[in-house]
Amino acid sequence: MRTLIFLLLISLQSLFLFSQQTQKPPLHGKQWMAITGKPLAATAGSMIFQRGGNAVDAACAMLGATCTMWDVLSWGGETQALIYNPKTGKVIGINALGVAPTGATAEYYKSKGYNFPPQYGPLAAITPGTVGGLCLMLANYGTMSLKEVLAPSMQLAAGYPIDAQTANSMERGKQRIKEWPYSKKVFLPHLGEKREAPEAGEIFVQKDLLETLTKMVEAEQAALKKGKNRKEAIMAAYDRFYKGDIAAEFVRGCQEQGGLITMNDLANWKPIEEEPMHVNYKGIEVYKLQQWTQGPMLLQSLNILENFDLKNMGYNSTRYIHTLYQTMNMTFADRDFYYGDPAFPPSEPMQGLLSKAYAKQRARQISMERNMANIGPGDPYPFEGKTNPFVDVLKKRGYSLDTTSNQNRNFAPAHDIRNEAVANNPAVELDSEYMERLWAGTTSVEAADAEGWVVSITPSGGWLPATIAGNTGIGMSQRGQSFVLDAALNPFNVIEPGKRPRVTLTPTMALKDGKPFLSFAVQGGDTQEQNLLQFFLNIVEFGMTVQEACEAANINTNQLWLSLGGSKNEDRQPRAGSILLHSNTPEWVRKELRQMGYTLSFDDRTSGPINAIWFDWKHNSFWGGSSNHGEDYGIGW
Repeated sequence: MRTLIFLLLISLQSLFLFSQQTQKPPLHGKQWMAITGKPLAATAGSMIFQRGGNAVDAACAMLGATCTMWDVLSWGGETQALIYNPKTGKVIGINALGVAPTGATAEYYKSKGYNFPPQYGPLAAITPGTVGGLCLMLANYGTMSLKEVLAPSMQLAAGYPIDAQTANSMERGKQRIKEWPYSKKVFLPHLGEKREAPEAGEIFVQKDLLETLTKMVEAEQAALKKGKNRKEAIMAAYDRFYKGDIAAEFVRGCQEQGGLITMNDLANWKPIEEEPMHVNYKGIEVYKLQQWTQGPMLLQSLNILENFDLKNMGYNSTRYIHTLYQTMNMTFADRDFYYGDPAFPPSEPMQGLLSKAYAKQRARQISMERNMANIGPGDPYPFEGKTNPFVDVLKKRGYSLDTTSNQNRNFAPAHDIRNEAVANNPAVELDSEYMERLWAGTTSVEAADAEGWVVSITPSGGWLPATIAGNTGIGMSQRGQSFVLDAALNPFNVIEPGKRPRVTLTPTMALKDGKPFLSFAVQGGDTQEQNLLQFFLNIVEFGMTVQEACEAANINTNQLWLSLGGSKNEDRQPRAGSILLHSNTPEWVRKELRQMGYTLSFDDRTSGPINAIWFDWKHNSFWGGSSNHGEDYGIGW
């Protein structure tokens, strides 16, 4: 009887938490849907749709607009995308992540006293990828010219009324911005005044960036006049950026400020089309990019969670939260040790990591009684018929690969804890700098059209305060900080020239019955995959609408190695048992979680920001969801 009453309370709690009216209305459309991180950028996507473009054209326009508006990224950053091609019924991966430049070795950074590549400045830069990714997507799958797709970005660069969030970010970061002459010229138009950055609503002009975009369009148009086809003309603009006068100025400005990028680094880099990874969760095929992102972590999590009856646990019940937390801790531990650039040895054990048998083994290791502070990487190698070559490394870090126990010890390995205080008390307060590194934002782009094209993008890099490369108007990426210098932390992700770092950026797509089911992405550093996993389960397990799922209360684990920020190991080390909950979490859930060894923190928004499209095949329409957290915005028709 007591169990029945408890289940009834959980069901009522679940019903109450996600049956309330959403703070934003869901979007509806029949012809197209455009959603991204800035209202003006969503408008850019709608402009392209109204001119006859497809979802790839619109997504490229939104990508360009968000970069131009410095929506926590710029044109010098990186682009990661999934595209559903209705002509083939296949999901395509776009890898437009830059690489470490010439001279960027672990020894070089160690010689400068770094434990990780720096968080800011020219030495954080990898080669720019977004321009190449946009050109590749547009050339291969779009229908419009670069001139047409870049028109909104060029209008914005000529001058747009800047929003308060971006303007205030420039003002907050102005001391660092003043270290870089080209950044100072762009971001601080009122130098010497009390407020040196633009005011909200002020027309923000970027002459250098406009010139760069104009040069690219000029190259395209000149190629068309010479008889080149649309694709060849777009790639002529690509060549001018990576091999021509734009590249020369970018490299000059980078090296003048102490950066390492060379002309050869730009010329030799190329965006890659790749086969995405995917798993089947209860009849739904879920697609992620490869292990140079954290994407497979979500796939691993779904494989583990398939072994539990989540629906009967109840949405955000103690048991559900605990199961999610333990699962994510396991998959983050695997991510932190086994993921890296597949183009470089050693070869990542992805077959084993994504096997259902490995997931069953990991599920059996979960203690349902307490948080496992010492959970570490598993051993996927036997699941692909191999022996783990890193057993000694893991043993030195204090991890056991014994699969017969749940490893539920009362300490965390010395190599993997913040400091002695954390070992004895996971309740060490999470400082604001740590939370900023955990949540480090980007943006997302979602687009779909009636023809069947679907695009999900998570671009990033070159965020404020950015180092602008010479007179290009382009902020350099800071993604080099996601490499490690110590092979004991991750033997697959040690920085080398020409290598891509393992990034947090992770668009998602799901198909059901061979047709698009969901397209979704989120910003937020190491919380991205956490929020996307729960968003997906909110729809599939708990029947939420796409907008309800975007706004629903999630949890976040801090028991992971941070991917961004901090100059010392202790800045990035896991906070064992630390969990973020929504502020409306019931007191009995809080009490039970504390009894299980968790340290709780709270916020009134824990859901994103998530942007998503759900495909309503019953009515042949789109449902769009856009986060109630931040400036994310969508338009449908």
